Amino acid sequence: MSATIRPLPEILINQIAAGEVVERPASVVKELVENAIDAGATRVDIELEEGGVRLIRIRDNGSGIAAEQLPLAVSRHATSKIASLDDLEAVATLGFRGEALPSIASVSRFTLASRRAQDEHGSALQIEGGKLGEVLPRAHAPGTTVEVRELFYNVPARRKFLRAERTELGHIEEWLRSLALARPDVELRVSHNGKASRRYKPGDLYSDARLGETLGEDFANQAVRVDHSGAGLRLHGWIAQPHYSRASTDQQYLYVNGRSVRDRSVAHAVKMAYGDVLFHGRQPAYVLFLELDPTRVDVNVHPAKHEVRFRDSRLVHDFVYRTLKDALADTRAGMAAHEIGAGVEAQALPQAATPWSSGQPVGGGGGGGYGNWGAQQSPLGLQVADAPAAYAALYAGPAGSQQSLPPMPSERGLPVTSADAGVPPLGYAVAQLHGIYILAENAEGLIVVDMHAAHERIGYERLKHAHDGIGLHAQPLLVPITLAVGEREADTAEREAETLIALGFDVTRAGPGALHVRSIPALLANAEPEGLLRDVLGDLREHGQSRRVATARDELLSTMACHGAVRANRRLTVPEMNALLRDMEITERSGQCNHGRPTWARFSLAEIDRWFLRGR
Repeated sequence: MSATIRPLPEILINQIAAGEVVERPASVVKELVENAIDAGATRVDIELEEGGVRLIRIRDNGSGIAAEQLPLAVSRHATSKIASLDDLEAVATLGFRGEALPSIASVSRFTLASRRAQDEHGSALQIEGGKLGEVLPRAHAPGTTVEVRELFYNVPARRKFLRAERTELGHIEEWLRSLALARPDVELRVSHNGKASRRYKPGDLYSDARLGETLGEDFANQAVRVDHSGAGLRLHGWIAQPHYSRASTDQQYLYVNGRSVRDRSVAHAVKMAYGDVLFHGRQPAYVLFLELDPTRVDVNVHPAKHEVRFRDSRLVHDFVYRTLKDALADTRAGMAAHEIGAGVEAQALPQAATPWSSGQPVGGGGGGGYGNWGAQQSPLGLQVADAPAAYAALYAGPAGSQQSLPPMPSERGLPVTSADAGVPPLGYAVAQLHGIYILAENAEGLIVVDMHAAHERIGYERLKHAHDGIGLHAQPLLVPITLAVGEREADTAEREAETLIALGFDVTRAGPGALHVRSIPALLANAEPEGLLRDVLGDLREHGQSRRVATARDELLSTMACHGAVRANRRLTVPEMNALLRDMEITERSGQCNHGRPTWARFSLAEIDRWFLRGR
């Protein structure tokens, strides 16, 4: 027998839509508060009972709704925010589809009250289970109040899946924290079960005050300010220094044109940027705002608007990666978070204040900086200078002649502390502890340095600089490898042939699911080329680019630097210790070793005084 096709009742349509839009009380709070902000509210009061299950009341001081438009406001697909396809493609408001209010009203006891500034009195409309009542006059201040009682009272199957009161409240607080970071100009007041629980005071749009208020003073003190524009994109916000890392992704906030979203491409770019400065298994912390032309991003790809789609995701990925990579490269041991990326050129130490006034080289280079690798031996007496020669031998020219390594970048000058212009950030060495740590005194107090970890990072960065000057060389294979792959991987290899050549792979397609590999990166000749190539193709297919070869190269250089670094129980002279401190101050990412562990720690004089209950 044939099935009869019939239209669904309006209430059922709204309840089905509620299944997409209203997941839990936090979803209701999100939709209603976003509507308040779109209405121009500068203050929003959120009252909750029993984690939002019994009551959610949102009161704002926005523009309000006319009495005759209250029924329209709770009808399906009615909105004041878009009127044409052009508006949809360039939407800049947080909400726009007109689904939230009717969906919420269909699964709760719902009241909407509002008043415009020019109206003599307010009006209210009550809805129960999707059934509209009459619009009645009501005393109301300018703005709008939405009251949602007994959420899911008429959908018991959905209500059973709600969690404990504390859990549901936690989801609401987390979303409000995310909103507070994005909109510090809006005052948010939250109360739960009749008691005030949180207040976010209004402040400047880009002030650091809201950062500490939401994520804590520890994050605010370790946050590095980022602000970079290019290619029609702007990325700004804060990233935490690598030693402030997390066990989970609980402090990762991304906003696209002011909208809080999750995006795998951007998350991957951030993870790549933190590559060799983050300890294994740890997660970076950040609050980032990405701004671009609204026509270059589609915000209408998820019912709850949690995700977006970029027109040029490869450009966005590369822009985020390079911006954060450069910001992290500016981190150096001894620098405070507010000094990183400030663009202040460091001053060279006065000749009388440096122990190298006699012309003794610092860290193996002339003039106290990076210098040329083969020029002089380091005052530490280590064999690090042999490491570049070891891998340079892999790069023989066509005629078999060895290529020379490029000189390292010239010294930028040593930064100095603000407290005392004559003392560098890491101060001067005073002792060595158990053959492992260097103790130094600076203008603020005590500096403790892990000498092996610090020297390892210095050698690693020099090896990377030297290798970057040479580039990736391909090593032809005596017998080409035939690699069986999936058809999608073969398509990617054919499409990205030039990219693969730049990475050192000469790959041609040999059939629907086969590739011929004729050369591999020379530095990774002893690695497993088949697995590496598969990983590279997977990255190119998903993200449009791959760092697999660079990561494998860096792992090899990191191992070489580790073997060349000064070992524990090696007794250093005071000049050798000072040489290491000066090199740390001019080496990129020197706050962490190659494995992401910290290389140094600072203890202020006030902190040391507290150890001994000493007042000043």
